[in-house]
Amino acid sequence: MMRANLWLRTASRVLVRVAEFRAKAFFELELNAKKIPWARYVPPGASVEFRVTCRKSKLYHSGAVAQRMEQAVSSAIRGVRATRATDDDDAASDAAPQLFVVRFVHDVATVSVDTSGVALHRRGYRQQLAKAPLRETLAAATLLGAGWNGTTPLTDPMCGSGTIPIEAAMIARRMAPGRDRAFAFAHWPKFDRPAWTKLVDEARSAELASSPVRIEGFDRDAGAIDAATANAERAGVAGDLALAVQAVSALPPADAPGLVASNPPYGVRVGESDRLRNLYAQFGKVLRARRPGWGVALLSADRNLERQLEIDLSERLATRNGGIPVRLVLGEA
Repeated sequence: MMRANLWLRTASRVLVRVAEFRAKAFFELELNAKKIPWARYVPPGASVEFRVTCRKSKLYHSGAVAQRMEQAVSSAIRGVRATRATDDDDAASDAAPQLFVVRFVHDVATVSVDTSGVALHRRGYRQQLAKAPLRETLAAATLLGAGWNGTTPLTDPMCGSGTIPIEAAMIARRMAPGRDRAFAFAHWPKFDRPAWTKLVDEARSAELASSPVRIEGFDRDAGAIDAATANAERAGVAGDLALAVQAVSALPPADAPGLVASNPPYGVRVGESDRLRNLYAQFGKVLRARRPGWGVALLSADRNLERQLEIDLSERLATRNGGIPVRLVLGEA
């Protein structure tokens, strides 16, 4: 569990199942809730919160289910306080309550404890943002979904605040994404600190001193490059990145095959799709002329804009970015 939190690059959080039982009435829920070993995860005086979903079950009121769970943990551990649950992972802090996730499906309750605390995309380095910022986990998914492992050059021609180049540098240098942050499991009563310290020390000792490949990040917005530079410094990879203020049209040629990975504007939040057609057409023309044979990995929310690139693209995965449905599409310039 500790290793998963330390190393997973694309997960939002790591949950551990602590109980599963059937309950069609509240008295059954209460009896089973009392059997859960709450003291393994919650110290005296701590705060807890419950995220509850109920589907196709007799117990369908999520608030009433949460109330029974709160009563169970409060009766088992002295001074525990319950707080209102939130679905906003970005609102969490290192001092957040211990989260439990309860899912009722067909009258079967599955209770899980959150081991991560602050969501795993919060690496700690991204404090300065450009417009339409990309989550660290989705940036890593873009790279891993393209099969990039840090052995070939990488360029992001529209890097914004630098998330894709920074995640690339961390992959290339074999840096654990959770090496510099805290986790919820560190507050558990029987937390094995020596084991955790050993894991982190082993991870740090296995890091490469520098990236073995060139990693570039360009953006026409000087403020975005300033943010990317500051974020890279906090991540400890500033020396591994070549960041510069530069328009897509000025992309320099490169001989060695590599990967162009980017999160271009979708026409949903940053600009209108009509205005972006010329940008995508120009982007595709530049890639074909200056990076022939390079792989292309793009997050896209608009198939019409994709077609402007005039590059054969195939879908690798579908997900959401800031609530917007997006697809990771791969091709070759």
